[in-house]
Amino acid sequence: MCCTFAAHFFIDKTSNRAMKHLIAPSLLAADFSNLKKDIELINNSEADWFHLDIMDGVFVPNISFGIPVLESIKPLAKKPFDVHLMITQPERYIETFKNAGADLFNVHYEASTHLHRTVQTVHANNMKAGVTLNPHTPISVLEDIVAELDLVLLMSVNPGFGGQKFIENTYNKVEQLKELILKKNSRALIQVDGGVDNTNAAQLVEKGADVLVAGSYVFKSANPEETIKGLKELNF
Repeated sequence: MCCTFAAHFFIDKTSNRAMKHLIAPSLLAADFSNLKKDIELINNSEADWFHLDIMDGVFVPNISFGIPVLESIKPLAKKPFDVHLMITQPERYIETFKNAGADLFNVHYEASTHLHRTVQTVHANNMKAGVTLNPHTPISVLEDIVAELDLVLLMSVNPGFGGQKFIENTYNKVEQLKELILKKNSRALIQVDGGVDNTNAAQLVEKGADVLVAGSYVFKSANPEETIKGLKELNF
């Protein structure tokens, strides 16, 4: 049975104690011919969450997996489900994903017309609420909602496919988002997804990232558990 999400989610930003950043391997890069093996790998690693990219082929030019996959792997997983919805009208599926095992429901700013209502509904369904920004979307659009969020995901590649090159301007966006979070007294964590590896992980954390998502870098490495450990300890 999966441990509670709260134990893995919160970083106490009011404490003077140094808090370790979190690692969320993306199952988009896992071996789908033997998904159980990779689920167990994450369970046994120093990773904190499972990151699940849901794509509809409309909002992004790719189709990944959906509810049946979540339902089938939830009994195997021992860590929380961080569900990233790259789909149109994600608000239609809040209760569906909750029932499938999602712990965090993360929608794109660009895909959500009534963002406040969506965030409120996510919270009403006892999930954490996240909002994702595409690389071209400025941090300023979150000015009026960041105080209500549990997480903001900054895409450091254009969403839709794994294995892309990291966009260098992400460092600046992390710093800008950190400033906004502090200004608004928000508890939101900063997550970065796309091209994260040993060349940029340490600098992202230094700039203020709380959660690193890594897919290809983890699952295509010779020793994924050691790769996760390296990201966690920033020891490369």
